[in-house]
Amino acid sequence: MTILEQMGQKAKEASRALAVAGAKKDAALMKMADAIEAHEAEILAANEKDLCTARESGMRESLLDRLALSSARITGMAQGVRGVAAQEDPVGQVVNGFVRPNGLQIQRVRVPSG
Repeated sequence: MTILEQMGQKAKEASRALAVAGAKKDAALMKMADAIEAHEAEILAANEKDLCTARESGMRESLLDRLALSSARITGMAQGVRGVAAQEDPVGQVVNGFVRPNGLQIQRVRVPSG
């Protein structure tokens, strides 16, 4: 099995768990945001190493700027994760549907990808 096939299999397995996770997803996202903020120093230190390696390899300044993290960017990342947690969970929502003449109900329902 190739790496891509393994990744696809893992995504499929994760989608099944996400389909029934409900409020656990929001709690996990909030913990992720808290962890991002709590580990800011380590993240910045690791990012500095990445920047040094990128500079040594001749990466363009415009790309270095995209790679560079700051306290403000880390705060923004955590806020973004919290923003996702605050959104309504689309999994299980009926997008549209109709009833066939024989009484069969057809519905398009949102599911996790994978």
